[in-house]
Amino acid sequence: MEAKKRLQAGTKSVWAGEKEYLVHGATQVPVVHSVAYNYDDIDEWYEVAIGKRKGHIYGRNTNPTVQSFEDKVKILEHAEAATSFSTGMAAISNSLLTILKPGDRVVSIKDTYGGTNKIFSEFLPRLNIEVELVETGNHEEMEREIAKGCNLVYLETPTNPTVKITDIVRITKAAKKVGALVFVDNTFATPINQNPLTLGVDLVIHSATKFLGGHADALGGVVCGSESLVKDIYHYREINGATMDPMAAYLILRGMKTLKLRVEKQQENAMKVAQFLEDHEKIEQVYYPGLQTHTNHEIAKKQMKGFGGMLSFALKGELDAVRQFLPKLEYAHRAANLGAVETTVGPARTTSHVENTPEERAALGIPEGLVRYSAGIEDIDDLLNDLKQALDEIKSH
Repeated sequence: MEAKKRLQAGTKSVWAGEKEYLVHGATQVPVVHSVAYNYDDIDEWYEVAIGKRKGHIYGRNTNPTVQSFEDKVKILEHAEAATSFSTGMAAISNSLLTILKPGDRVVSIKDTYGGTNKIFSEFLPRLNIEVELVETGNHEEMEREIAKGCNLVYLETPTNPTVKITDIVRITKAAKKVGALVFVDNTFATPINQNPLTLGVDLVIHSATKFLGGHADALGGVVCGSESLVKDIYHYREINGATMDPMAAYLILRGMKTLKLRVEKQQENAMKVAQFLEDHEKIEQVYYPGLQTHTNHEIAKKQMKGFGGMLSFALKGELDAVRQFLPKLEYAHRAANLGAVETTVGPARTTSHVENTPEERAALGIPEGLVRYSAGIEDIDDLLNDLKQALDEIKSH
């Protein structure tokens, strides 16, 4: 037991949450496709159905492959419990709708992922839930809004796509003073670089599609936190049906075995790319928390173990420059995804904030010329040479 407690994140990524699910001497967790599970003893069946005994009843509720994935994330995030979803947005929306009711108030930041922002600006107000969005990084303003009273504080740090940082400990303390829950989207940081639960947060959310899976071949989401909170969210999900598919769980589980290796290489590449771009004449601004020029670099250093594989940058010439630049990249997918082993790029207008209008993006501080860059695990010299030749193709006006 003591040896297990001392395990580091890389070892947990490989081994955690799997042993109980290995069968017939197999070294890998199987994909269980069965929708239902047989019980000869009707009393045992009932005890499993009401949660008194461990087991599985129906695929919409639980599945052995999916549960192994949940256990791995739970252990990596130092949580009591975890439950999964069909997508990252399902994880976010189900969690919010589990705990919020008409008349409640949410305080969050402007720079959340576009889908999350749509929930805050469009869907929750329909339910008579008040949402106050504060300028990201303005901790004083956020503390003032929290002090007015709220039921939930929702953070995303680093943010998508501008990789802004919020001081988790500081804002969590403010939330606890008014009895509010704190949720943190930890997708960009991953459990390798940041564990918000250890900083006082109530719930951690991941789009498992991204860094956890790491191979851009499976959709999924997961939340983890206290047993009681996760139980409530699980109940909402089992009734509303946003269940993770067992094959997706298997693919993400397999991808997580190399999570630490991938993240370490991705953030090493991201740092060098950010440094290269920061000095380039055709770049207006680079956003990466590992740079000393980043507004909240010191906060990132305090609460993160590494700065992650995500950065973004604004090109001089804005959208016209983006149109010239992106097609010239040879070693990057131009696609609406991130966190994969291959480098992936795209403007916010077609990736993170495609659901928003140009006016909404402008109000959120996202320029049309912003490029989101998810560094892969390629050799860095090849990535830098590719960026250089693509930037050289931009014709100034």
